[in-house]
Amino acid sequence: MAEVGQVLREFEGGATLVLQGLHHTWPPLAEFCRFLEIELGHPAQANAYFTPRDAQGLPVHHDTHDVFSLQVAGEKRWLVYEPALELPLKDQKYGPELGEPGNPVHDVTLRAGDTLYLPRGWLHQAMTSSTDSLHITVGVNVYTWLDAFRAALGECEDEVGFRRSPDGDAHDLLETLRARLDSDEVSTRQRRKLVATRRPVLPDQLTQLQALQRLTLETPVERRPTVIFDLEGSTLLFEGKEVALPAVARDDVEFIAAADEAFTAADLPGDLDDETRLVLVRRLVREGFLRLRESAPNNGAAAGE
Repeated sequence: MAEVGQVLREFEGGATLVLQGLHHTWPPLAEFCRFLEIELGHPAQANAYFTPRDAQGLPVHHDTHDVFSLQVAGEKRWLVYEPALELPLKDQKYGPELGEPGNPVHDVTLRAGDTLYLPRGWLHQAMTSSTDSLHITVGVNVYTWLDAFRAALGECEDEVGFRRSPDGDAHDLLETLRARLDSDEVSTRQRRKLVATRRPVLPDQLTQLQALQRLTLETPVERRPTVIFDLEGSTLLFEGKEVALPAVARDDVEFIAAADEAFTAADLPGDLDDETRLVLVRRLVREGFLRLRESAPNNGAAAGE
C-alpha cells in the first residue's frame, strides 16, 4: 500500500502514469495492434498515458516511429511543429542540438474519441487542461530502405567476395547487392521478418485446450484472426515458429490457410482418414493457429493472412 500511496502522491504532484507495452498485457489492445499489423504490414505497439489536470507529461520531442494518439478520457492540447530531423531512426532522439522548434503548425485539443496522427519525426508536446487525461499512443514501426539494405547485405555473407579484404574493385559486389534489392525480394524479407517476430495473441488458449476433448468431425473451427502467417508447401510459418506437417496433408493445410470462414474437420478436402483429420486439427489448435468456434470469444473481428 505504501507504493500505491507514493504513486498517488506523484500523480497529484503532476507526474504522468505511463503503461509501457500495454498491448502485451491487455488482450483488446493486443488484438487492435495485431489487426493494424495485418492491415499495414508493419509492427505496431501501444502505451497508455494518464496525465493529471494542468500538467504536461513530456517536453517537446519527436518519436522515431509513426504515432496514432487515441484520446480515451478527458482532453489534451497538442502543439505540433515541423521536424528538426527528417525521418529519424530509432537512435536519433531529439535534443537541443537539433534546433529549437519554430511556431506550431497545428494547435489542436483532443477529446474522448478523437485521434491524432503524427508522422515520424514531427515535433510535438501535449498539455492537459482542467481535467485529467488518458490517451493511448499506438506506434507503427515502418520498414525502411535502411532495413532493406541491412537485410540484403546480411544475406551476402555467403558470397566469398564480401568476406575478402577491401583492396580491389567493388563493382561486382555492388551488382550482387543490387540484385538482392529487387522489389520482390525486399517485400519477401519484410514479410518474413514481420511473420517471424509477431508474438502470439492467445488470451483463451487454456479454454481452447480444454475444449479439444469435445472435438469431433463436425465441430466448427476457424483460423485465429490474430495470426499472421505464411505457407511454404505444407509448412506453416507464424509467430516465430515453423510447423512442418506431412506432405500428404498439403491439400488440407492449403484449405485451412485459405479459409476465411469457419469449417469442420469433415470439410477438409484431402485424402486423410477421419482420425488423421482430427489429429491435424488438434495439432493446429494446440499450436495456436486454429481455435474451436464454439469456445472462442465473440469479438466480431476477422482478419486474413
